[in-house]
Amino acid sequence: MPKHGLQPDRYTFPCALKACASLGSSALWQGKEIHHCVIRCGLESDLFVGNALVTMYAKCGSVEYARQVFDRMPHRDVVSWNAIIGGYAQNGEKDKALRLFQQMEMESVKPDSVTIFSVLPVCVSLVDLPQGKEVHDYMRRAGLLHNHLVGNSLIAMYAKCGSINDARNVFDDMSHRDVVSWNAMIAGYAQNGCATEALEVFQQMLEAGVKSDSVVIASVLQACAHLAALLQGRTIHDFVLRNELDEEVLVVNALITMYTKCGSIGYAHKLFDEMFERDVISWNAIIGGYAMHGYGEDALKLFYRMQQIGMKPDHITFVSVLSACSHAGLVDEGWQYFDRMSQDYHIRPRVKHYACMVDLLGRAGLIDEAQNLINEMPLEPDADVWGALLGACRIHGNIELAEKVAGHLFNLEPENSGYYVLLSNIYAAAGRWADVTKVRIMMKNRRLKKTPGCSFIDVNRQINKFLVGDRSHPESDQIYAMLETLSGQMKEAGYVPNINFVLHDVEEEVKEHMLYCHSEKLAIAFGLIHTSPGTPIRITKNLRVCDDCHSATKLIAKIANREIIVRDANRFHHFKDGVCSCGDYW
Repeated sequence: MPKHGLQPDRYTFPCALKACASLGSSALWQGKEIHHCVIRCGLESDLFVGNALVTMYAKCGSVEYARQVFDRMPHRDVVSWNAIIGGYAQNGEKDKALRLFQQMEMESVKPDSVTIFSVLPVCVSLVDLPQGKEVHDYMRRAGLLHNHLVGNSLIAMYAKCGSINDARNVFDDMSHRDVVSWNAMIAGYAQNGCATEALEVFQQMLEAGVKSDSVVIASVLQACAHLAALLQGRTIHDFVLRNELDEEVLVVNALITMYTKCGSIGYAHKLFDEMFERDVISWNAIIGGYAMHGYGEDALKLFYRMQQIGMKPDHITFVSVLSACSHAGLVDEGWQYFDRMSQDYHIRPRVKHYACMVDLLGRAGLIDEAQNLINEMPLEPDADVWGALLGACRIHGNIELAEKVAGHLFNLEPENSGYYVLLSNIYAAAGRWADVTKVRIMMKNRRLKKTPGCSFIDVNRQINKFLVGDRSHPESDQIYAMLETLSGQMKEAGYVPNINFVLHDVEEEVKEHMLYCHSEKLAIAFGLIHTSPGTPIRITKNLRVCDDCHSATKLIAKIANREIIVRDANRFHHFKDGVCSCGDYW
């Protein structure tokens, strides 16, 4: 323009700066040149031009320059505030974005929906529920809640901050919902472990005539995976096929994960092999699936295949690979892949990778090596790392070390009752009942309660839940009669109850009765009553399967001529013909 004798004005500069902003950091130097022209033309104090400069610098990744321009502006409007708040949010400086939002209110500048869309994701990423509620209250006062896009953001914010009831209240109060609204609610339930509610909302969505998309389906499949609801998962799979969503990578990845977590690793692999296009998530899903099922060598073969085709693994891939080595006891291979992470793929090991290695070494009885690895960690060990070592102490009966490790865990997660129970288990196995009592008193003083063992079985698309000693089920009489029959058959086959981990100093007969009605045994008995002979029985348990139930289930599988698939808190067990896929190494 200057070459042709034309002078840029307050309308020209914003257009040029917008072009630079659209190109990102590569156009920063050009944006700075335009800024110099702005100064020469005496337009830096112009509100319209100033807003464009703030936006340009923020979108080019130079939020410091954006802030300098913002601070020098003699006049600022809501667009100015939106530009700088959005700039901080987009450049990862979440705390500064929130502080500016608070300052904006103090200066009596009224935020608009653009401001809210910048601030709510910040609350989500910081998991700042109180601040999120403040934003929500402001929107209510400002009359912004009629906008369904705002409602969608609020649902996502509350769900990711763990306040799922608040998310549902927002959802229910919305006068208009689009597919994003439904997905936010379904995903929120799935992410917060409310799988049944997620499936109910999906059903309501279909009844409302809202067409679902791949994102919705992925969330629903996540819910099915959480519940190990295979029959419902298959129904969703049929829906996917009818609606021609089976070529969406996101959907097929979710299907692979669902079938894997529902115990059908073979079908998951079939889907994986049939994929036209795979991304790293696809590979992670199937490798992680084989690891979870205890098929370590198969997982490593898939990893080798992944490398052969040139697919670059990420940090999640290596968590699955190291987990596969741990479940299969492949110590040498585990060290090899742990070293290759940084050497071959330039992936710096994270705490989760160290936790996998400690678990691998601890299970294999290499306690000293596991301790040395923790001592040499460049990162601070978290509860997963110490928890893996405490688990190894349980397996190998190392009480002295268990007490030290438990101390770390009690400091890191004082409200987690599982670590107290695990230490109590270790004492009970050694017959140290006085120490068991001490742990119980400690839990009582801290108002902690043991998480009750709970098992689920999906029969005819109905999830049945059982607790230890449960007699609340309407078919309890038939279930206990089946257990009585199985108990007699198992004893004839040589079964001897393993009472070592009963956490009560009582007579052996009482201990045997306590083991007799563990939740997974009740679920298995129910499954034998309600499923056809020869069909697999699939059980999900919220805790680790105890040694006695593991031995008993092997015998039941042989006696009943069934495959019994149990997903516990750590992995899958496939019981068939009197043996378990874990090889009794778990």
